[in-house]
Amino acid sequence: MAHARISAQLPPDIDPTKAPLAFGERALPKLNEELQAPELLTRQRALMALCDLLHDPENVYQAVDLGFLDNLKILLLDSDSTIRQKSTEALYIISTHYVGRHGFIQNGVIPALAQLLDDPADICRKNVHQCFEMMARLPEGAIDILHAGLIPSLVYQLRTELDEIQELILDTLANCLCLDASEALASDAITTLKEKLAHPSVAIRSKAAWVLLGIGIHPEGKTMVFEEDIIPVLVSLLEDTEPEVQAKAAGALMFATVTPQGRYSALGAEAIPLLLKMVTAESSEARLSAVKVLTMLAELPEGRQTLLRHVATFERCLNDPSEAVRGAAEIAIRVIKWTP
Repeated sequence: MAHARISAQLPPDIDPTKAPLAFGERALPKLNEELQAPELLTRQRALMALCDLLHDPENVYQAVDLGFLDNLKILLLDSDSTIRQKSTEALYIISTHYVGRHGFIQNGVIPALAQLLDDPADICRKNVHQCFEMMARLPEGAIDILHAGLIPSLVYQLRTELDEIQELILDTLANCLCLDASEALASDAITTLKEKLAHPSVAIRSKAAWVLLGIGIHPEGKTMVFEEDIIPVLVSLLEDTEPEVQAKAAGALMFATVTPQGRYSALGAEAIPLLLKMVTAESSEARLSAVKVLTMLAELPEGRQTLLRHVATFERCLNDPSEAVRGAAEIAIRVIKWTP
């Protein structure tokens, strides 16, 4: 199925080849001054030149030191869409570097970017969410997003945004919610994620399951995943046509079945036969998650009784190429064979 992609193409009246690109040690300081120029064309050309220069990591370090972040924050609210587009593009390039991400935190860039969540230009919103996704990869960045109170807005955007941006939002949420899921749960994220588990996009289905894994780390998250009947949906995804979705669903079940209620829900959804098939999956991630979930289910008398007939399956896992899978299989066999 063909999907529309967000274009970064500039308006036809903007010719980037006419942007004067300065060289030498004065290049960036001069551009920093031009970003503050009253003339629109000067600011546009300065931003185009800046985006080109930032592809050199050394220039990213210098740009952060020279205070470009403060000027770019101001330009985010410019009335000209090209200025906003190139400003968010420059910030995204900066965010791909460790020094840039720390600069974001020190200069309060995340709250400034949040002002563009409803920007009419798709490319501006995409750049903003690319920045958030990069920031969330760093624990300090994920904490900064949480402290900025952005989680409710991100959950809301997940319901309305273009598919391409939804993927970025899900990546951001996955890294943030494993630290703190309270605001997401209060924003009815569970219901939204449940809908995304049925999305036609493979990436969105798998990423939604991965976000639920992060939510399931927290006790209140485990409770809500059970109460909202998410577990049967995750079990159904073990039969998804895409191995990536199956693996992420098994990962989410790994945390959802920590509680007795979660285990009984998975057992009632006929998870065991599907998980046994996954024990031989090509992905070591899928095999590991499947073995761990089955170990959880073996703690129930009904689950242990069923799995006693499949001990040989776990014994074969003792020769798995993955050390983690081998270790998980040893534990599974002990749990399955345990007698009160």
